[in-house]
Amino acid sequence: MTVEEIFINYRTGDGEKTAALIDQELVRRFGRDHVFRASRSIAPGQAYPAALLRALRGSCVLLAVIGPEWVNSQTRLRDPQDWVRKEIEEAFACALPVVPVLDGRRMGRLNKAQLPPELALLADIQSIPFDTADPESGFGRIVDAVADIVPVLTDLTRAEPQDPAPDSVNNSIDDVSGTAVQARDFAGDVGRFVIKDTRASTIHTGTGDIYQHSRHVSGDRHFSGNGMTYFEGDNHGGVRNQFGEADPHKDEGR
Repeated sequence: MTVEEIFINYRTGDGEKTAALIDQELVRRFGRDHVFRASRSIAPGQAYPAALLRALRGSCVLLAVIGPEWVNSQTRLRDPQDWVRKEIEEAFACALPVVPVLDGRRMGRLNKAQLPPELALLADIQSIPFDTADPESGFGRIVDAVADIVPVLTDLTRAEPQDPAPDSVNNSIDDVSGTAVQARDFAGDVGRFVIKDTRASTIHTGTGDIYQHSRHVSGDRHFSGNGMTYFEGDNHGGVRNQFGEADPHKDEGR
């Protein structure tokens, strides 16, 4: 069963758009399967009460998006059947970390006197301000908080690049003042082999075509292997090519 480590709690019509923005950013960072937002994560035809509780109990953190009218919805907040309230209460009961996200530049800290007793703890929890006029700042705080609380998550935007295939080769040599050596067999054309301002020996051994486009090159160049050699530019040294092995029967009958 998929575990959505991050549960986004919000009220429809108040903080809903901000919840969608946060969901989009967290999905980009951590992957779709690690973030739960009801309107996206619950499929049509699925019973939402069971889906909500299952996802919540399998999560590691709850982000409570609190908009300007959130506290003013006293009638709904004081209703034990209100799902925004029930999700937060369930998170407290499961000892899940709850992070209030204050939606809007003018949103101040929560006041216990304005909350039902069951939610009073929210006023004591450090919150994160989120301003849609400067979302990147809010995203950064939220991502950092989530990463600290759920360290097993991998930030996909910071993942290390995969190692190249074992048989792949990429060469780039600039301003060589010593000896450059490329050794190993290649099946097919190796592409461009570019050397700039070389004043020493260059050696290439292996199979494959070689392209030498550097101008004003001083020094010897030794190429041995099976393939074609292309040379363009001024040459101030010797060029020695050896391809394959001599055929012992080639000169018979002369």
